[in-house]
Amino acid sequence: MVRAIKDFPMINISLDGTKIILKKDINIGMAAALPSGNLIVPVIKNADLLNLAGLAKSVNDLAVRARENKLKPEEIKDGTFTITNVGTFGNVMGTPIINQPQVAILATGAIRKKPAVLETEYGDVIAVRQMMFLSLSYDHRIVDGALGGSFLRRIADYLEKFDPNMAV
Repeated sequence: MVRAIKDFPMINISLDGTKIILKKDINIGMAAALPSGNLIVPVIKNADLLNLAGLAKSVNDLAVRARENKLKPEEIKDGTFTITNVGTFGNVMGTPIINQPQVAILATGAIRKKPAVLETEYGDVIAVRQMMFLSLSYDHRIVDGALGGSFLRRIADYLEKFDPNMAV
């Protein structure tokens, strides 16, 4: 997602009245479910400067401290883009609400095994694949369908090409 934001920086903006503000930093808000049933959105600051291991460490740390009510006020502000995982609750998809003044939010669904048609050099075959739905809500005053769709496709492309053997 961070790589896709770098590819499509107009997703990483905010709206202040009628003023569009392009953000230099990529600060990812991550919705975290609390034991009370409420949500809080801690922010991974400068997520683009972290490698995969650094991102995982930040996500785990913020999620644990959110559930323990130990976040500092500065850890829940200045997000530039938010992600929520509706798959945590077993949902395959959802329609998230934008965390304003941000202009977009990504929802990830549960990963489920599904039959899929694969193209091979010998013809099409049906195989069982791990699949996940992504959904993107965006403020259409700022983000048009071409930008929203291209950004979402780029995230899917990066996920589909992920190499689990790469250095983290």
